[in-house]
Amino acid sequence: MGLSMSRGRDARSILVPLPEVAIPDKLYFRIGEVSQLTRTKAFVLRFWETEFPSLRPVKAKSGHRLYRRKDVELIFQIRQLLYEKGFTIEGARRFLAKEGKSPAEQAHLFQPSKDASEMKAIRQELHTILTILKSRC
Repeated sequence: MGLSMSRGRDARSILVPLPEVAIPDKLYFRIGEVSQLTRTKAFVLRFWETEFPSLRPVKAKSGHRLYRRKDVELIFQIRQLLYEKGFTIEGARRFLAKEGKSPAEQAHLFQPSKDASEMKAIRQELHTILTILKSRC
């Protein structure tokens, strides 16, 4: 199942589970295309460039970022680690550095985590505790 690459409101509203997203066979992707493919805001992608040394898109003469396929695959990995596995940015950075493998070699990261729902429940409990503590101060 792929995403429509046409511009416009309809193309952005299509929600496709990330593991099912097919990355088009292109050499370079603009930041808007990568944002749409990965369902990650452009400002987040730019921030991740500062946090993850291996995420370095090339710059065109015009100054625009041009992401390669390996960059897009890495973004999927980072997104998986942060949003689904519950890693911190530092933890994800260490994990990627420690693994030192290509995104294709780390395909196991894209399998659903049994612990994701447990982590979400823990976060909700911590948020509730924080709310209670704030109300008492």
